[in-house]
Amino acid sequence: MIAIGCDHGGYELKLEIIKYLNKKGLEYKDFGCDSLESVDYPIYARKVGQAILDGECEKGILICGTGIGISITANKMKGIRCALCSDCFSAEATRLHNDTNIVALGGRVVGPGLAVKIVDTFLNTPFSGDERHARRVSMIE
Repeated sequence: MIAIGCDHGGYELKLEIIKYLNKKGLEYKDFGCDSLESVDYPIYARKVGQAILDGECEKGILICGTGIGISITANKMKGIRCALCSDCFSAEATRLHNDTNIVALGGRVVGPGLAVKIVDTFLNTPFSGDERHARRVSMIE
């Protein structure tokens, strides 16, 4: 199961990503927000992060205007490794090397076509499991 959440700056992009998840038949839980009305991004970052830490969801997608604030908040949670990605190479590398469990996107930075490709890459790239990368991930924790 995939956790997805956003603030008002990421709401419209979240809807596009949900269309992709539905098209692919992927299970997800939407933690909000549910409109363009101004909200505080830390609330949604914590909801998605907690769903992963609790084992309710395996991976997460977070979206705010730039992706910066929501990713900073998620990374404050022990056990969460969230990467802000604006390209597919970074989405692939962060899964292969960092075993990230959340991808963050900027709703005002990346368009829907690219965002869907980033999410697809993130969701479909496994952690390499290489000793050097596993060692580094454990050093983060």
